[in-house]
Amino acid sequence: MTTSADRGTTEETEAGTAQTNGSGHEDGAPVSADAGDTASEAEAEAREQDLATDSKSPGAVRKAARAIVTRFGAATVAFAVLTTLFGTLFTVLTPPFWGHDEITQFGRAYQVAYGGFLPQRIHDDRGLAYGGDVPANIDALMGYSFRDYQDNPEEPGAMVSDPGAYDRLKSAQVDSPMESVWFTNTAAYSPVPYVPAAVGIRAAALLDLDVGSMVILTRLAGLLAYLVVVGFGLYALRAHRVQWLAFTVAVLPIAVFQAGTVTADTLTNALAIMVSALLIKALFLGNGLTRAETVALLGATVLLPVSKPTYVLLAMLVVLVPVDRFAFFGAAAGSGFTWRRLVPWAFAAAGALAFAVWMKIAAPTGDGMSLMRPRHQWYTVKPGEQLGEILGDPLHFLDVFGDSIFYRDQRWFTQFFGELGFAYIDVPAIAVLACLLAFAASIGIADRMNPRTATFARTLIVALTVAASVAMIYVTLYMSFTPVGYYIIDGVQGRYFVPLALIAFAALLRWMPLRLSDARGKAPGWGAAVTIVVASSVALIASVAKYSTIVWG
Repeated sequence: MTTSADRGTTEETEAGTAQTNGSGHEDGAPVSADAGDTASEAEAEAREQDLATDSKSPGAVRKAARAIVTRFGAATVAFAVLTTLFGTLFTVLTPPFWGHDEITQFGRAYQVAYGGFLPQRIHDDRGLAYGGDVPANIDALMGYSFRDYQDNPEEPGAMVSDPGAYDRLKSAQVDSPMESVWFTNTAAYSPVPYVPAAVGIRAAALLDLDVGSMVILTRLAGLLAYLVVVGFGLYALRAHRVQWLAFTVAVLPIAVFQAGTVTADTLTNALAIMVSALLIKALFLGNGLTRAETVALLGATVLLPVSKPTYVLLAMLVVLVPVDRFAFFGAAAGSGFTWRRLVPWAFAAAGALAFAVWMKIAAPTGDGMSLMRPRHQWYTVKPGEQLGEILGDPLHFLDVFGDSIFYRDQRWFTQFFGELGFAYIDVPAIAVLACLLAFAASIGIADRMNPRTATFARTLIVALTVAASVAMIYVTLYMSFTPVGYYIIDGVQGRYFVPLALIAFAALLRWMPLRLSDARGKAPGWGAAVTIVVASSVALIASVAKYSTIVWG
C-alpha cells in the first residue's frame, strides 16, 4: 500500500486505499517506457479471455462490446461514439460556410490543397489583402451564405431564409472559372492545420463531387482527424480514471461543433488535447510512454506551434518530462548525462524554430486584418503601434485588459461551452449545466498525480505556462484585431481556451487533494463514468436541438 509518507507530506491517501497507476504499479514507482503498457495489455488480454469463457455472458454482441471497451478504454469508446454521431449531425445540419470563419477557412484549405502554402497577396481596392483562387461556383455559395447569416430575421423566423437556394447552389459542379477570394485572417496560418481539409478537397475533386458534397467531405475529413488524434490521446490514458476528464474536454459542444466544420481549430484542438493527455501520463502520473506515444508527443511538439501560434508554449512543456519516460531512451538514461537527455529539448527547439519562421513569414498579413472590422474601423488595426503601446505603457495595456474582463468575461464563459458558428447561437443553459456536472464528476474521480515526477517546481512551471498561454491569446488579439485606442481587447472568444483546459486541470489536480468516494470510502466505480457520459450526451443533444431549431426552423 502506498502511504501518505510515500507521497510526501502534502499528499493524502485516497480514502484509505492504495492508489495505483492502473498498470499494476503504485503511484510514484518509476516504470520503464513499456512496463505500464505491457501490464495493461496483459490485464486486457486476461479480461478478454474471461469474457470469452463466461457462460453467463448475455450474448455475443455484449461480449464483443465489453472486449472493445476493455481493449480501447471506456472513455475512448464513448468519445468515438458521441463525436462521430454529433460531429456528423453538426456537419450535416450546419449550412455551408456557417462555421467560425468557415468561408475564409475553406478558402485557405483550398489554397493548401493545390500547393499554395505561403500567404499570397491579391488585389483589393480596399487596401492590403491576402487570399487565393477558388472555383466560381464555390465562391457563389460562399457569397450567398455570408449574406444569409448576416441578415437574420426576427424571432421566431428560421435563420435560413431559403433552403431551396442552398440546394441549387450546392448542386453546381465544382469545375468552373476561378475567382479570387479574400482570406487575410487565415492566410496567416501555416498549411499544417489544413492538411485534413486539403485531403478532403482533393478527394472530392478526384470523385468529381458537386459543391455541396465537397463541403461535406471536407468537413468529414476534419472530423476524422479529430477522432483519430484525440482518440489516441484518450487511448493512452485508458488505464487511468483521468481519461474521463480528457473525455469531458474533448466532447464539449464547441469542440464537437468545430470538428464538424472546416476550420484550423479542428486539428489544433486535437493536437492540444493529445499533447495534454500524453503530458499527464508521463509527467503527472509518472508512467512510461510507448513507442507510438513517444513519437506522437515529440511530433506534436513540432506541429502544434505552427498550427496556431498561441499554443506554442504548451508544446514546449515536453522538456519537463523525465527522459526515462520516453520509449527508446529509458533504459540508457537512468543515470548520468547522455545525449538522450537532449532529445526532448531538440524537438522543443525545432518547434520553437518552426514557430519563429512561420511568424516571420505571416507577419505582413497583420496589416490587412482591419478589413475584417466594420467599415468605419478599416485601417485602424496597426500591430506595430499596439506592440509599442504594450512595451511602452504596460499599465495602460493592463487597464484595457481589466476592462475587457469586466465587459466580456460572461461571454467568454458561455463561449467556452459553445457559441456555434456565425449563427452566434449559444448552447442552451441545460447544456452548460450538464457540462459542469461532467467536469465536477471527472475532476472528482481523477487519479492522484505523482509527486515524484510532477514535483512542485514542475507543476508550477506548467501552471505559469498555462497563464502565459492565456496572456498570449489576449496579446495576439490586441495586436492583430483590436483597433488602436479601443476600450477593450476585441476578438477574444471562450473557445480559444479549450485547448488549454485539460493541462490546466491537471496542474490543479496535482495541488488539490479532494476526490470523490462512494459510500464505502472507495473511488467511485462505473456510476461516475455513466454520469459523465450521460451529462455530456445531454449537453450535445440540447445543443444540436437548439441549433437545428433556430437555424432551420
